[in-house]
Parts: sequence; structure tokens; C-alpha cells
Amino acid sequence: MFSRANTKPTPAAPAAQTQAPERKPERRTAGESAPERVVPSIVSADLTVTGDLVSAGEIQIDGRVEGDIKCASLIIGIAGAVTGEVSAQTVRMHGSVSGQVIAKSVFLASTARMIGDVTHESLAIEPGAFLEGHCRRMTEMPDLSLPDRNAAVAEAAEAKPRLASSRSAVGEPAAAGGAGAKTDESGTEPVSADSKTGS
Repeated sequence: MFSRANTKPTPAAPAAQTQAPERKPERRTAGESAPERVVPSIVSADLTVTGDLVSAGEIQIDGRVEGDIKCASLIIGIAGAVTGEVSAQTVRMHGSVSGQVIAKSVFLASTARMIGDVTHESLAIEPGAFLEGHCRRMTEMPDLSLPDRNAAVAEAAEAKPRLASSRSAVGEPAAAGGAGAKTDESGTEPVSADSKTGS
């Protein structure tokens, strides 16, 4: 009716004969650069920029830009709005643009609203997109003369932050001639500039 539990001890699992070698983190010298993912420059939804934007990388517009944009890649979000000329390698438009667009590849999503001429090498328009203007196909992309990305990164790496040094420490009297605190003759007790000591 009731069976007795197996009282034989089970043999222990044999210890692993070989252990995996420990992996040491790779160290790169200053000359080697890791293939890093470049983060786009973002104009957020609560920001309005008045002026031109120039970037060697990618720009994402979720706010408003009133000025010309020149970059390698441009993404205009649904809430993004650009008033000015756009020159880029690729343009993905989900928001609105009022001005001329010159790009190798242009994509207008169904939420896009474009008022102006489009000069392109390849153009894709989703159903529902609004386009008012002329579309011209170009055979050769003009030189955008963008800044060199590697030079900008190297220049930023060489720049060292400069901290303002403060000579006075906590508890030390203020410099002579400075407004605020004075010390008495012994130099131990601060005296207010407005207070008078009686004899």
C-alpha cells in the first residue's frame, strides 16, 4: 500500500573537467575606434529653433525649425514642422515642410504635409500624404559640403573642461575690499559692515 522511498544516495554529478577561460574586456588604444552607433541630433517637441541647422550626421525634428537644414539624414516626426530649404542625402517626412527639399532619397509618410518643390533621385509617397509643388528628378546629387564628422569628434575629445578655481575655502574671511563681511583686529570674529562697535 505504501512504498518506501528510495534510500540509496544518488551519485554526485562529476565535477566539470574543463572550465571556460575567463574573458577579459577588450581594451582599445586611442587610435582604434569602435564602430559606434551615432545618436541623432534631436529637436524635441517643445523646442522652436529659429536659424539654420548644419550637421554631418542625422537630425530628427519633433519641434519647429524656421530656417534651412543641411545634413546627411533628416527625419521629421509627426509633430515636426520645418519652414525653409532642406538639403540632405535622405529625408523621411512624417510631419510638415514648407519650402524646397533637395535630397537623394525622399519618403513622404501618410501623415506628411509638403508645400514646395521636391528635387530627388528617388521618391516614395504613401497614400494620404499631401504634396503641393513640383517634383523634379535629378541625375546627380549636388555636393552638400557638410562638416567632417571625424574632425568634429576629434576636436570634442581634445577639448578639456575648464573648472573655475576658488581660492577662498569655507570658513575663511572674504577678500579685502569685497562687500559683505569684515573681520575685527584679531581676525577671529566676523563683524557686519553695518554694525558699529562701542567702546
